[in-house]
Amino acid sequence: MASLKDLRNRISSVKATQKITKAMQMVAASKLRRAQVAVEAARPYAERMESVLANLAGDVTSCAPPLLAGNGRDDAHLLVVCTAERGLCGAFNSTIVRLAREHIARLHGQEKTVKILCVGKKGYDQLRRQYEKDIIDLIELRAVRQIGFANGDEIGRKIIKLFEDGAFDVATLFFSRYKSVIAQIPTAMQLIPAQIPASATSREAGKGGAQAVYEYEPPGQDEILSTLLPRNISVQMFRALLENAASEQGARMSAMDSATRNAGDMIRKQTMQYNRSRQAMITKELIEIISGAEAL
Repeated sequence: MASLKDLRNRISSVKATQKITKAMQMVAASKLRRAQVAVEAARPYAERMESVLANLAGDVTSCAPPLLAGNGRDDAHLLVVCTAERGLCGAFNSTIVRLAREHIARLHGQEKTVKILCVGKKGYDQLRRQYEKDIIDLIELRAVRQIGFANGDEIGRKIIKLFEDGAFDVATLFFSRYKSVIAQIPTAMQLIPAQIPASATSREAGKGGAQAVYEYEPPGQDEILSTLLPRNISVQMFRALLENAASEQGARMSAMDSATRNAGDMIRKQTMQYNRSRQAMITKELIEIISGAEAL
């Protein structure tokens, strides 16, 4: 049985941990507000980009750009796995990595070549245990205080450069889409060749209006596509980073709230055990004193 000193030390330790988790919860709540505003502002631009590309892709008459139509092969796959740089955010990182692992296992079953580009240290740490030979690079954003378009554009340009060099045939992006503080949805999005969602073509007509009709000034829609497609990859990467940032803070806020509650429950149980042990010791001492007095 633990001594009273051991119980006091345990209670003090749990109280110190509770202060830390409470502070982390408050910091995450503050960061979540800014991240949520940023991701809500980026979503309309990314969705409009998809709508424009859907209309342009549907009217392509000549040879489509490789970023849209692919290179005709499906042998090498690049998986861009975006996770957090830090932990203590519940199952946020694990759910993204689990989705990527399922995709990798499916590709290996089809005897495809898999290459992994990790964005974020936590995803790299988990994937390298099993797929270290497939990881081609790690991009860390630990020093970035606020995600900007330049960060997504840099990663997007790197992906396009790898594609132009023939390093892969298909690129898929993995991230977590922010829904609420307690709900983050692991998502896989194909970047190359560009996969235009069916909802993008009908988004404008979804409110009862007709689909937009675009008129193209010279040099033409093919040249416009060749400019917009690289831009779209950077935009989608930027959106994924913002979605991840909001999802990470939401998951951390929820996890730290649960940790704070669990610490409170542990403190109450330890305090009750301490009081019972102290009462038992006092009772035992009183009995010894009374017994000694009666013996005299």
